[in-house]
Amino acid sequence: MSLPTVTLSSGHKVPALAYGLGTKWFKTTPGQLDQKTMDGVRLALKLGYRHLDGAQVYNNEAEIGSAVAESGVPRSELFITTKAKEYGNIENSLEQSLKLLKTDYVDLYLIHNPFGATIEQLRDAWKGMESVAKRGLAKSIGVSNFGILQLQAVLDVATIIPSINQIELHPYLPQDELRAFMKQKGVGLEAYGPVTPLSRAAPGPVDPVVQRLARKYAVSDTSVLLRWVIDQGYLAVSTSGSEERLKAMITEVPSFELTDDEVKELLQVGRGKTYRHFMASHFKAMGIEP
Repeated sequence: MSLPTVTLSSGHKVPALAYGLGTKWFKTTPGQLDQKTMDGVRLALKLGYRHLDGAQVYNNEAEIGSAVAESGVPRSELFITTKAKEYGNIENSLEQSLKLLKTDYVDLYLIHNPFGATIEQLRDAWKGMESVAKRGLAKSIGVSNFGILQLQAVLDVATIIPSINQIELHPYLPQDELRAFMKQKGVGLEAYGPVTPLSRAAPGPVDPVVQRLARKYAVSDTSVLLRWVIDQGYLAVSTSGSEERLKAMITEVPSFELTDDEVKELLQVGRGKTYRHFMASHFKAMGIEP
């Protein structure tokens, strides 16, 4: 079986599983290329990953660009995402990113977060996003870490609906209201931190269910939680520095599907615990808890 794809509202297809170049690969000193990050990208590409999820704030776009250029994988086979660090000058930010990424366009460009922005600033930023889309610098555009109020602010002025809102999503943070709102408005969902219940919130109530399903399908616990996201029609971002784990994800995730009842069971059991790992204080400042 091949890896599932999702068709965005822009009409573009995207591999449902992304290799993430976020927090784990953060480079604190811009300048010299980080060999470890480049090795990670090369390995992911060698194993068959074609969706790379990066961001300006992690200071590793140059590594992504160099590793892709050296890989020999045609640009047309790749789906590259990056994110604007600030919402001030969107067009200038993307132009800088494109130079580092060594590409003429990105497949998906996101506003990384709305933290500290006024409604008017978010609306102005979205106008910049629409401009880069119209110039062909980004094939699809979207947002990340937006709550309902922030999304509505953008939707009020949008002539192009955000293709994606990338958010933390897992059984301990199901984001029911936000997901329902996004579905109603036609905004796609991309989940980061999908394996948080295993990696950062264990032990917890989903553990025995995940383990049972992993045995049933002869896959890793990680693949069960990735599939929980994908089987709801969403995109999933995950990462690892381990070749064994990366290989397991890219081979196991296409090999099975959870039933509707199994997806619902994980959701229901997950309600026994609430946990947000990423940027909880920023969300609290926006009035979003947890």
